Amino acid sequence: MTSHATDTPRAGARSSDLPEPLHARPVPRPGRWVSAVVVLVLAAMVLHALVTNPNFRWDTVWLYLRDVNVVRGVGWTLVLTFGSMAIAVVLAVLLAIMRRSDNPVMRSVSWAYIWFFRGTPIYTQLVFWGLISVLYPRLSLGVPFGPEFFVFDTRDVITAFWAALLGLALNEAAYLAEIVRAGLGSVDPGQAEAARALGMKESRILRRIVLPQAMRVIAPPTGNETISMLKTTSLVVAVPFTLEITYATSAIGTRTFQPIPLLIVAALWYLLITSVLMVGQYYIERYYGRGFDGGATGPRRGAGRKGSGGTGSTGGAGRRAGRLSRQAAIRGAGTTKDDPFAEVTP
Repeated sequence: MTSHATDTPRAGARSSDLPEPLHARPVPRPGRWVSAVVVLVLAAMVLHALVTNPNFRWDTVWLYLRDVNVVRGVGWTLVLTFGSMAIAVVLAVLLAIMRRSDNPVMRSVSWAYIWFFRGTPIYTQLVFWGLISVLYPRLSLGVPFGPEFFVFDTRDVITAFWAALLGLALNEAAYLAEIVRAGLGSVDPGQAEAARALGMKESRILRRIVLPQAMRVIAPPTGNETISMLKTTSLVVAVPFTLEITYATSAIGTRTFQPIPLLIVAALWYLLITSVLMVGQYYIERYYGRGFDGGATGPRRGAGRKGSGGTGSTGGAGRRAGRLSRQAAIRGAGTTKDDPFAEVTP
């Protein structure tokens, strides 16, 4: 019988008798370097075309980048963006809860709202909001087909700013409602059932258990919708609202007969604001995604602790729901220590 030689060195063997270590060499990949050089050359050509083309009038761009009307337009754009998103988030949560309700009237109203505002263009909706004072010159509060208690002049109540804000918010709420509904549906329903077994109210279950875990799914698309809303504010000229940045720069470009440099000014401001929003979105996603695979970097909270009550993958809300589930299980399993199979009477 022949013996097979192994790579394991013998005890007491001299260093000269040991096998030489392997020197691994990376596999040459010339295609990567060639493609990288091609991309860099194309990027340099684009940059050269932007910088050296005199028709862009970069001197005019730098002149009007800090113009008082442009900066004021940036401020109004931010007000429209964050104001409409705040209203839309509140409406979206309500619509999502209505879609999940057992009441058929609530489900039907929510479905009809989402169907209408998602099915019509935002520009068309803003035009109608701009004509609201023509369609309804007076607004009143009272009993339907009965007496009116309060009467308002529509032109005084719904100005161009409020028409633009409401038009953007109501349209965005229809899209966010589906995002919130998907986030609520991603949470394990067993946690809500355990909370109900302990006597928690539905509002508290939603606020303390379901929503904190659903935010991991809701936060990323909501951040994208916020960035999209920033650019959608350029359509409020349909109301017409003429103080946001796109209209402000277009008016300056028309007056100076230089539309292209002023469009570049608006584009640079949009890019700056979008960059700030993307940074904020990153930290918000990392906050709500901590403890999940692919979430925050670093050790997962509760992953290496003994007796943590789970994998720690659902954060604080998941641990609370886990404790509630265990307590409900203890209550339902029995109350006698001597006879675990004894029948439990309510």
